[in-house]
Amino acid sequence: MARQATKKTASEKAPAGTDVLIAGGGYVGLCTAVAIRDAAPTLGVTVVDPVPHEVIEKDVRASAIAAAATRMLDRLGVWQTLVDDAQPINEMIVTDSRLSDVTRPVFLTFASEMPPEAERQAPFAHMLPNRSLVKALRAKAQALGVALVTDQVDGFSVEPGSVEVRLGGGTSEARLLVAADGVRSRLREQAGIRTLHWPYDQMGIVVTVAHERPHEGRAEEHFLPAGPFAILPLKGNRSSLVWTERTSDAKRLLDVDEMTFELELEQRFGHKLGAISVEGPRRAFPLGLTLARDTVKERFALAGDAAHGIHPIAGQGLNLGFKDAAALAETVVEAHRLGLDIGSLAVLERYQMWRRFDTVQMGVTTDVLNRLFSNNNPLLRALRDTGLGLVDRLPGLKQRFIDQAAGYGSGTPRLLAGEAI
Repeated sequence: MARQATKKTASEKAPAGTDVLIAGGGYVGLCTAVAIRDAAPTLGVTVVDPVPHEVIEKDVRASAIAAAATRMLDRLGVWQTLVDDAQPINEMIVTDSRLSDVTRPVFLTFASEMPPEAERQAPFAHMLPNRSLVKALRAKAQALGVALVTDQVDGFSVEPGSVEVRLGGGTSEARLLVAADGVRSRLREQAGIRTLHWPYDQMGIVVTVAHERPHEGRAEEHFLPAGPFAILPLKGNRSSLVWTERTSDAKRLLDVDEMTFELELEQRFGHKLGAISVEGPRRAFPLGLTLARDTVKERFALAGDAAHGIHPIAGQGLNLGFKDAAALAETVVEAHRLGLDIGSLAVLERYQMWRRFDTVQMGVTTDVLNRLFSNNNPLLRALRDTGLGLVDRLPGLKQRFIDQAAGYGSGTPRLLAGEAI
């Protein structure tokens, strides 16, 4: 049932039939499409998203891309177009303090040059504007013949041998439907997949700042009683901030005037990079933990935030999504090469088993870290500061944390190891 898509096709109407239909045109959905189509050109792939790509490409946020993810993007022929916009993270420091503290002692330092292996001399992460990443992935998808459709996926029904997908502009038949439609996935709900969810009564304020002095590629994570305050370097004298506050305080900060906001920001940011000024809008997002109890059904799979929404404390949300994309693409392509039904539950179970442990482990880890560090308990503060100090003094343990941040580890999909599927 493989369908050959036409090269360099961008569509405003979904084809009547395709092999893989992906709901969600963000980086996870696009990356999955590119990975499948690149390795199996005879498989028809369609990406459907209700938001016009011009709007998606105006996203002012930035994301941390782990080293393993850059390997995948390089293998897919996308990274070369992103290098000029990417800021290497050469060093990261971790502090634990109160807002009233005069100094913030550094308890833990990660540096990219620590790994002795030659292939790991590259930075363990890069900061990249979201709009650059989406634009590059869309261009690659279009070049590979992926159908890019602006429409809404309203629902679906599983039939013998296929899934009928209902769109705002008609219907489309596929062998596999992938839901990459975000943490509040409507398709996940329609599939009857339950989730484990609890809110944190926190919001993440995302904003970009300009500063007088260069950051030298250094990222900082300051653990404060209300939550982590992360400073992430961008190209030029600019940084992206992920500022966690309790929900009531975050809403207040979104409503205050510009001067008050910058004074609050300066109290947390400090003066080490000189005078700072806010660029663009301030935005805030509610934080919580969401884990899907299943990631697959017959002819249906979840990927990215639709499968898991975690706290940004470790900066691994996007990279978990990239792992999903790489693992799902490898599962689908290998099944296709063996002549198996790419949408069968027997095939998709491999993807679920592959990703389940890593997803749950990261969800639990970020949950524990957030609860451990987002408080002002003197006993917990003493324990965590001792723990951070020990990690900083034990090279082997420290290396494991660096490898985790870089996306290395056992069971890594081929694309994340820089290998072709």
